[in-house]
Amino acid sequence: MSAATLPYRTLGPFSVGSIALGCMGLSHGYGRRPSEEGARALLHAALDAGVTLFDTAALYGFGANESLVGPVLRPHRAHITLASKGGMAGVRGDDGVVRRVIDGRPEAIRRNCEDSLRRLGTDVIDLYYLHRWDRRVPIEESVGAMARLKEEGKIRALGLSEVSAATLRRAHREHPIAALQSEYSLWSRNAELGTLAACRELGVAYVAFSALGRGFLTGALADVTQLDGDDLRLKMPRFAPEVFTRNHRLLAPLQTVAERLGCTRAQLALAWLLHQGEHVVALPGTTRVAHLRENLGAATLALDPITLAELGVLFAPDRVEGDRYALAAQREVDTEKFPFESV
Repeated sequence: MSAATLPYRTLGPFSVGSIALGCMGLSHGYGRRPSEEGARALLHAALDAGVTLFDTAALYGFGANESLVGPVLRPHRAHITLASKGGMAGVRGDDGVVRRVIDGRPEAIRRNCEDSLRRLGTDVIDLYYLHRWDRRVPIEESVGAMARLKEEGKIRALGLSEVSAATLRRAHREHPIAALQSEYSLWSRNAELGTLAACRELGVAYVAFSALGRGFLTGALADVTQLDGDDLRLKMPRFAPEVFTRNHRLLAPLQTVAERLGCTRAQLALAWLLHQGEHVVALPGTTRVAHLRENLGAATLALDPITLAELGVLFAPDRVEGDRYALAAQREVDTEKFPFESV
């Protein structure tokens, strides 16, 4: 996959490849991480393959991810779109321990942004997201603070993460929102409860993170006991051993469809996602160059309406067991939920 063959989609003022790279796993979240040399090699491979949207955040590795990707991407800034997030970051307490804190106050957003600019080694962040809506702060105040950062030339476009259609509309009235980032894949279809349609109506790009179901849809994870002890999936209901085993039954028919089309399960899942609207950008993450290239192969995979309908039925929301997040994490997001999910 090269820059010439990776289809482009509109994201605010930018034109970006339909498949982006989520950088979190290089520093945070999924247990064992690559060496710095390996992480840099992956980023260079993505650049060489034509990836143009790179996604990081202040939270990832408590700043380590931004410090990692910044130097690699800096020479290519004129040709890529760099996204980061604030409003949720690591804060060192009086006991010296760094903890995750959601803080949507204007002063916190400004501090997060300026810290990110320093770590990334850039004067401007192309797309800056509010990582989580701090419900103690009206969304208009947080977005207003981001708008002022844009006026000052520190960011170029505003985004939101894990908010509902109603909150998106409120924010968009305060200042145009370029992108909404939230989880969306064959086995996480909450976007279809309102935000996907709202984004289409408002001209907002939908950036779908965990586009491969946190690795589930690839079929590479056969047993959750393989996961490292600090892997965030171990705290997610869908990855509880007995629930994961029951969900695993969905992968055999997915493999059957993939074999029929001559592609991998990962490519099929990403292609399905890209067919959900021209405003959808897929945001898978990986730590391996081979998986990166496999993922990008989905960008030009055409699926007919019969196949799309078949996949939609196979992964109907009520066939997937377990919530996306445990209750504590679920309370931190504002996204719509299916009636059978925990509240």
